[in-house]
Amino acid sequence: EIAADISSGERELLRILGASDGLQVGEDRRITAHHLANVLFNDMRGGVFAEGYQVERDDFVSFLGERNRVVQRRVLPDLQALPAATNLSALVDLAAAKKDADLQRLVLEYLPITFSRRHGDPSRPWNRFNIRVKGEHGQRLLNYEGNWRDIFQNWEALCFSYPAFLPSVIAKFVNASTVDGFNPYRVSRHGVDWEVPEPHDPWANIGYWGDHQIIYLLRLIEWADRFQPGKLGQLLGTACFSYADVPYRIKPYADLLKDPKSSIVFDREHHRKVEARERELGSDGRLLPAANGAVLQVNLAEKLLVPALSKLSNFVMGAGIWLNTQRPEWNDANNALVGYAASMVTLYQLRRYLAHLEQMLTPKAAEEIALSSEVAQWLKDLHAAYAQSEAVLTRPSATDAERKALLDATGSVFGRYRERVYASGFSGQQKVPVKDVIAWSKLCLRFVDHSIAGAKRDNGLYDAYNLLQVSEGGIGVRRLYDMLEGQVAALGSGSLGSQEVATVLQKMEQGPLYRKDQHSYLLYPVRQLPSYLERNRVPNEWAQKSALVQALHQAGDHRLFTQDGTSVWHLNSGFTNAKDVQAALDALTNDSRFAALVNKERESVLDLYESLFRHAEFTGRSGTMYGYEGLGCIYWHMVAKLLLAVEEVALQAPAQDRAALAAAYYRVRDGLCFNKSPAEYGAFPMDPYSHTPPFAGAQQPGMTGQVKEVVLARFAELGVQVRGGLLSFEPALLQAAEFLVKPSKFEYLAADGNFTTVALSAGELGFTYCQVPVIYRVADKATITVRRGMQAVQSDSSTLNAVDSAAVFSRNGAITEIRVDVPKAALL
Repeated sequence: EIAADISSGERELLRILGASDGLQVGEDRRITAHHLANVLFNDMRGGVFAEGYQVERDDFVSFLGERNRVVQRRVLPDLQALPAATNLSALVDLAAAKKDADLQRLVLEYLPITFSRRHGDPSRPWNRFNIRVKGEHGQRLLNYEGNWRDIFQNWEALCFSYPAFLPSVIAKFVNASTVDGFNPYRVSRHGVDWEVPEPHDPWANIGYWGDHQIIYLLRLIEWADRFQPGKLGQLLGTACFSYADVPYRIKPYADLLKDPKSSIVFDREHHRKVEARERELGSDGRLLPAANGAVLQVNLAEKLLVPALSKLSNFVMGAGIWLNTQRPEWNDANNALVGYAASMVTLYQLRRYLAHLEQMLTPKAAEEIALSSEVAQWLKDLHAAYAQSEAVLTRPSATDAERKALLDATGSVFGRYRERVYASGFSGQQKVPVKDVIAWSKLCLRFVDHSIAGAKRDNGLYDAYNLLQVSEGGIGVRRLYDMLEGQVAALGSGSLGSQEVATVLQKMEQGPLYRKDQHSYLLYPVRQLPSYLERNRVPNEWAQKSALVQALHQAGDHRLFTQDGTSVWHLNSGFTNAKDVQAALDALTNDSRFAALVNKERESVLDLYESLFRHAEFTGRSGTMYGYEGLGCIYWHMVAKLLLAVEEVALQAPAQDRAALAAAYYRVRDGLCFNKSPAEYGAFPMDPYSHTPPFAGAQQPGMTGQVKEVVLARFAELGVQVRGGLLSFEPALLQAAEFLVKPSKFEYLAADGNFTTVALSAGELGFTYCQVPVIYRVADKATITVRRGMQAVQSDSSTLNAVDSAAVFSRNGAITEIRVDVPKAALL
């Protein structure tokens, strides 16, 4: 409840939370307080839309000046003719009327957001950031900056309450992607940014952060298609999107095979050219230019295809997507997997992405679409490469040779494409039949589903990451241990039926990922790591058979091996990795006493070293630390992802399967913080925390990505559904215990900007959606009453009509209240 005498600062905070639909009233105050906290932290991470869909004309003019001074000068008279306070739709209409692709692109990208921070641990030197809310003269600033891999997740939840901004967020996302299908490290109001090598900073590095790239974009697209069917379809052929001109150069395929941990070169000369363009033009200078020097514009279809083409060019059958861009995929606690591992997590997400892309393209199947000529050739060649390996799909799994044959073909195709566009950019466009794109997608989906089927483990769970063993003759695959992120991504892939999802959840509860004391799930099973001395014990039988060991021992040479007082053999304790062993072997070849023996036993010694220390299985801190997403840790963001994945399946499941999945959903939900005492949680239970290690309570408060997942899950619990542009209230997962047992008051922020109070009776609960108050009441049958001012219209339905749905989404204040009668039989 909102006290009448709170301070103006607190009132402003509540105004922000009210505008973001953070205020709810029900019988269980823990649930409503938890939702308020999640909305608060989601807003603090991603920012908030300052005035909803209202736009300050002068701020947009300033934004144009920062981005592209040529465009600003060209359209300034038209902009000055607009009111000082205008609407987002007025900018969209102006860009359409002008038929100015640059203006359309920049209008699409414009996000009037305030109070956003750059994401990441601020103790790391590359995460310097400011929260800029006021200018030097005290005026309000509209500004945001964030690591792209974090900020888009918060914007997804924010846009659920501001759906008209979904195309803008999608444009911001795809305009930050590169010709090779990846995204730079940071995005901001001013454009894009990337990491630059700093020779004297050991933390400085370069590379593409591919994690979340596919799933974040997909979820934004899915929401946009639900809210505005056909809107993105219109943009598929509209050339008003760009490429970030990141000066990274992924090495040729052959070089990637030789050393996939060193796969990218920073092109300093190109970086200087980009900076020069930026000084002349504005931050649009960081975008790929056309031949005439203006920003190169392509359509949305191309921007959606390129990341899929990139991932599928790095697909390893039976293993996942090859991690070869010097950065981890989802979880940077697994950063040591970079180079010699493949991600099934990304493959599960890619499956859902391809299925949705096909759904978007199907209405245009009889048409042609313009693609950059090099992208069109990439698509054609990749299609041919997959077709050549199609026979593999008739068998349960591929051989090592077949696996490498496909990767050789796709990797070479991708390499040729990169070589052309890095050197000369795009040469023009060509028309491609949409049916050919759909055929390519269908074929790739068969390969993806084939690998997903093979990823099911003997214990009923699914692979997350696999290790690759590359040789001239093929690519072997070694499975890593169970990981929670693998199960979450598999559940959300769309490839598992509802009954199989229920089985996977049952297996998870019975297996080593479940932590009973917290009623929740670990990222990885608890393991007791052997000490260095336990690992570094050369089997006596091996040492006795090795002529090299015996010769070195007789000579008193300890460069490779030593023997302790108990006659146990050890490798030299100075070795930190296989390169040190190689160096020691190389040095011994210069000694005539040992050269022949080294040449004979070199591979045997290297195999011994790997068998003892298993460096190929080193994942990073996930396999060596007991905190920070390490061993025995609950990572609450991943638990929240699990919650949302189970909920999505439950809501789409056949009626006969829904009860079991609903029960599983609430078992996951019961492990979240707000259901626990401070002693059990180890922290204030309403606040989200990053992780809980095995030896302490919850750690790192507040700024965790789990808040986005739980905000979306809460609205789905309440039954807020959007399909085909229509808003429905279908609370299939709502518990009867949430309804008030005695009268209460619900104070909310109305669309007119004023706090308003409505009296709630026993048997009711209240929340807002797009700042429209929604009052649920337990009744015998489903009805909806929509109030427009003094007029109320009731219908025997759970869905608003198109006009009323659009009014809610537009936040125009026309609808002042919605009352929903919820059948008691529908509640849990």
